Amino acid sequence: QVQLVESGGGLVQAGGSLRLSCAASARTFSSHVMAWFRQAPGKEREFVAAISDGGGGTYYADSVTGRFTISISRENARKTVYLQMNNLKPDDTAVYSCAGARGPISIRTASQYAYWGQGTQVNVSS
Repeated sequence: QVQLVESGGGLVQAGGSLRLSCAASARTFSSHVMAWFRQAPGKEREFVAAISDGGGGTYYADSVTGRFTISISRENARKTVYLQMNNLKPDDTAVYSCAGARGPISIRTASQYAYWGQGTQVNVSS
């Protein structure tokens, strides 16, 4: 069983930045594809970004690319995955959740991920 714990959410003004972290409990963290999803009030869960098990491949949703600077990274030694978000906008307000799965999977599909964190709230004020 893999446990994921997110942190780093909070309230930020439009144009600001946040760095989300997701700490994993699994010894086999380095063999898992990791991703971030978000869900805004009244909306469906949305893929944000994913990173391959080795960290060599990163993938981003078209809906976020170009809207704000975003970068996913991981430190396998620390069993942690990060999501750096810059130039945030009020529309980015959502609960951001970390997810993990052993590949190969369809990385943009939430149902492909076996493990989920509880989520961290991001609020962007105008």
